[in-house]
Amino acid sequence: MSPAGPQSRAVRKAVVPAAGLGTRFLPFTKSTPKEMLPVVDKPAIQYVVEEAVSAGITDVLMVVGRTKRPLEDHFDVVPELEANLAAKGDSTKLALVHRSTELADVHYVRQHEAKGLGHAVLAGKHHVGDEPFAVLLGDDLIDERDALLARLVEVQQTYGGSVVALLEVPQETVNMYGCADLAPDEASEGDDDVVRLKGMVEKPDPADAPSNLAVIGRYVLSPAVFEVLENTAPGKGGEIQLTDALETLAGMPAEAGGGLRGVVFRGRRYDTGDKLDYLKTVVRLASGREDVGAEFNAWLGEWVASGFDTEQPTHARPDAPSAKA
Repeated sequence: MSPAGPQSRAVRKAVVPAAGLGTRFLPFTKSTPKEMLPVVDKPAIQYVVEEAVSAGITDVLMVVGRTKRPLEDHFDVVPELEANLAAKGDSTKLALVHRSTELADVHYVRQHEAKGLGHAVLAGKHHVGDEPFAVLLGDDLIDERDALLARLVEVQQTYGGSVVALLEVPQETVNMYGCADLAPDEASEGDDDVVRLKGMVEKPDPADAPSNLAVIGRYVLSPAVFEVLENTAPGKGGEIQLTDALETLAGMPAEAGGGLRGVVFRGRRYDTGDKLDYLKTVVRLASGREDVGAEFNAWLGEWVASGFDTEQPTHARPDAPSAKA
């Protein structure tokens, strides 16, 4: 393995961009942030924060917009609810409420204008300071059994510079992602899941894409990215693209905080970025739950066997209370 670079201090902080309007989920997102979409019984954003905590990061900065107050409320104490549950002796639900409050030290900063992912990351400059940090995008949920973020942190500590998560995608879909341009000596010694990048291409034409390795929403970045972002001109869509900054970092010397590597992820990723993928995510995660999985899977099997019959009336559960006359 290569020796750790000059920027490979401990990764203690995470930035979570959460200022998007979520227009794909209107009308729900007219009044509620898309990050609060329920995935079984937790909002999507809680899965993201839990992932950061599982990687040893407990200082989380959320970059929010003016409509994101419910995010702050979710990670805050709710005295009336907690007192009510305590009075009922409902320790199980009380523990669930306490968990979101006690997960991490969560901070917030306002992104006043939607100028792209790079601009959102730049909003974290003063909180992060001069140390490497993680970036987690809320549309991507990583299965808790797959320690992707912890692996990114480990690789950054080993090699320095910045590290991105990569996923093999069908060639015809690379135009939906930032795409990795691999260096000739792409492999990193002793790490078969680590590659070295010479650059990035944002949403390339499939015929021109340098690879089929797409960047997904997990990064561990050198603090050098902040100065790069401050000097990055708006790219596609008139926004400051994080991909453009990563391209610059890839060509910078290690002593300046440069260098870019990727970790090829082969685990379980769930997408909540649009309605269809969100529904798939809920079904997959519900199927594996200890509390509802068995019953849900039995019902799902019956539903599939029926040919997805939407004409027959639904039936109450046997243990459901009957309606009063």
